[in-house]
Amino acid sequence: MRKFIVILTAVTLTLTSCGTKKKIAELELKNKECQDLLNSTTVKLNLCLTEKDALSQQNDFLKKNNSDLINNMGNMTTLTQQGAANIEKALESIKEKDLKISRLQDALTKKDSVTLALVTSIKSSVGVTDPDIEVNVEKGVVFISIADKLLFKSGSYVVSDRAKEVLAKVAKIINDKPTFECMVEGHTDNVPFTGNAVLLDNWDLSVKRATAITRVLTRDLSVNPKQIIAAGRGEYIPLVENNTVENRSKNRRTRIVILPKIDEFYEMIEKEMKNLSKN
Repeated sequence: MRKFIVILTAVTLTLTSCGTKKKIAELELKNKECQDLLNSTTVKLNLCLTEKDALSQQNDFLKKNNSDLINNMGNMTTLTQQGAANIEKALESIKEKDLKISRLQDALTKKDSVTLALVTSIKSSVGVTDPDIEVNVEKGVVFISIADKLLFKSGSYVVSDRAKEVLAKVAKIINDKPTFECMVEGHTDNVPFTGNAVLLDNWDLSVKRATAITRVLTRDLSVNPKQIIAAGRGEYIPLVENNTVENRSKNRRTRIVILPKIDEFYEMIEKEMKNLSKN
């Protein structure tokens, strides 16, 4: 019996020993698996930590970038508002200049209309069929040019009776336009005046002829003296060269310059041009 117990004990120990080894093997295997899992997890954790750092840096960058964008948006808003204000100011300036240009054009058109109406009136009143009477416009001013042979004898400043008929038509135009002014200009050729006790040269002759016409208009034809200006131009503004008898005859003339009351138009034009030059 004792021998049996010893044998049983030995068998038991052997079985137990075998079971323990198996258990240890199993535990070692599980331990290895756990170690592998731990290693794998550690690697993954390290990767996650690396990615976390990268994401954190990216997040910081994005935050800063977002902040910069917000600031830039504010700056852009300011710039946009300023740009809009500048554009609006520029448009207002262009609009103002367009208005000034329009006013200038209106003034010039009105002046041209006055001049055209005056020319038409003078031509119909004076009669342009006479070759010794010319009506024309130069630089917006109306001129009536009358050959001296209709007005004076050679070297004389005494107005002829025939001249008074022509001057009566001119006087009617002036009297119908009480706001107009008229400049009577005497012109001669370049042949030197021999002179006498009264007249010394062509300057004197041209002035005396202008004042003679002025006296006829004011004393005989009732033109307001305030509307008349007498001027002598001598030989210095010829129409043509004084190289022939015919040309010298053309240059000997009396020119009546009709000046409509357009001062307000010129004043407005000058004012607007000054304003334009300032802008």
